[in-house]
Amino acid sequence: MCGNNMSVPLLSEAVTVPATEKETAVVIFLHGLGDTGHGWADAMTSIRLPYIKYICPHAPRIPVTLNMKMTMPSWFDLIGLSPESPEDEAGIKRAAENIKAIIDLEVKNGIPSSRIILGGFSQGGALSLYTALTSQQQLAGVVGLSCWLPLHKTFPQAASGSGNKDTPILQCHGEMDPMIPVQFGAMTAEKLKTIMSPQNVTFRTYPGLISLLCITTLLFNLFERSFLCSQRLQLFD
Repeated sequence: MCGNNMSVPLLSEAVTVPATEKETAVVIFLHGLGDTGHGWADAMTSIRLPYIKYICPHAPRIPVTLNMKMTMPSWFDLIGLSPESPEDEAGIKRAAENIKAIIDLEVKNGIPSSRIILGGFSQGGALSLYTALTSQQQLAGVVGLSCWLPLHKTFPQAASGSGNKDTPILQCHGEMDPMIPVQFGAMTAEKLKTIMSPQNVTFRTYPGLISLLCITTLLFNLFERSFLCSQRLQLFD
């Protein structure tokens, strides 16, 4: 029996790009701070593969300390953007559980977790990394665009029960990113290599700023070449 989307709060308003053929795989993609899932759903539509469903949930609207307590879409509160800044531990863990609930529902509906890719941009990419490393469900792959690993000091202990220590992770980062410096991305990649199989962590940098159009191209190359064509994933039927 199919699970009920209404039982998973983030799915009730999420933007979903359905498969055009029999659905055999799922991509869950999380937007950045202050954004919504709509723009990313449009990007997914332009690169979609026919047997994949794309889910782009919206973050809840909450006050964000970093932005003078203004209320905006945010997966969790942000106090600062340096590796040593205080973090919203409770909010990060709550957000991760909400994403895990989406994964669990897709599995309940018949999609194996090994055919689910989790990804995101900036804060959404950060949440994707944390969720994967604390999830018991083994995913097909994880994508982090211009992001970092939240609560990095709690690892590797926080990943002791993770099903994703051998899951491919791809990080992409603009070398001139004005919000999340590329050095933070590089530090995250090195941290990931101490948590999981180092050969499964790929960190790629790109000169200049990355526009939405360029990110869409990156996603296309990612889904087509890095993950979907691998022998391990076997997503092509």
